[in-house]
Amino acid sequence: MRRKIPSIEALIAFEAAARHRSFTRSADELALTQSAVGRQIACLEDYVGVPLFSRVKKRLSLTGIGELYAVQVRETLEKIERDTLAAMAHRGAGGILELAVIPTFATRWLIPRLPSFYAAHADITLNLMTRSEPFMFKSTGFDAAIHFGNPVWPGTIARHLFGEEMTPVCSPALLDDGAAPADLSCFTLLHQSARPDAWRLWLAQASMQHEPCMRGQRYELFSMLVEAAKAGLGMALVPRFFVQSELASGELIAPFGATLRNESGYYLVYPEAKQNCRLVGAFESWLVGMAQAYSATN
Repeated sequence: MRRKIPSIEALIAFEAAARHRSFTRSADELALTQSAVGRQIACLEDYVGVPLFSRVKKRLSLTGIGELYAVQVRETLEKIERDTLAAMAHRGAGGILELAVIPTFATRWLIPRLPSFYAAHADITLNLMTRSEPFMFKSTGFDAAIHFGNPVWPGTIARHLFGEEMTPVCSPALLDDGAAPADLSCFTLLHQSARPDAWRLWLAQASMQHEPCMRGQRYELFSMLVEAAKAGLGMALVPRFFVQSELASGELIAPFGATLRNESGYYLVYPEAKQNCRLVGAFESWLVGMAQAYSATN
């Protein structure tokens, strides 16, 4: 059965015109004449059977259905472009691995180690996209994911990488101002929004008091938390391996010896159907080796 889909040229013209609210500017972008864009829009409106634009006193605006359709068409065109670029990347290559990653883990731990992966697997292209929560692999294009939590993810195989130690860190300037490390109440506590109880748990383990421990600024990503600590905004509780370079350089200090060991851990997760995939197997072997080397020295 023939699909009910308008021409791609009409959709591209419509998306550009909807974004610019102008046939003239969209024509310039697409290297077409204004009349050619107008004809494509007219053909599309005739195809769908409803007006997509309103034209009042030469001013172009989208109708209600036009606004909705423009968003949907833009998302679809972007996906087609991504899929096409991914297919083109297979030319002369060993393959592409689509990996979902936790943002700060990717930037602070994984990416700095990728040169050794490419040195061993120059024919594999690794694409990284951020995902912080579990998802259904079948509804995405991901081959694998790096996940923080527990290994329970239905329909998948999980390989443990390593655990996590949460460490309080701050700018040395905070102590230069006369604050005593033993008196945590001198510090503003900085929080990661997905771990609202982290400071309370750390304080209980360290047998320290800080009555308003839930107060303070909250940040979505650990990378934001690290930057806030470097800026002297307060004391941040972060995974130690995220701040190794800052601790080594002296940008941050860890004034307390106590660390909070998390029961959860970092895992490589992939669908059971991918367990014999050459690309996944190559990445798994390399990643587990890197994780073991890291754990042996920390």
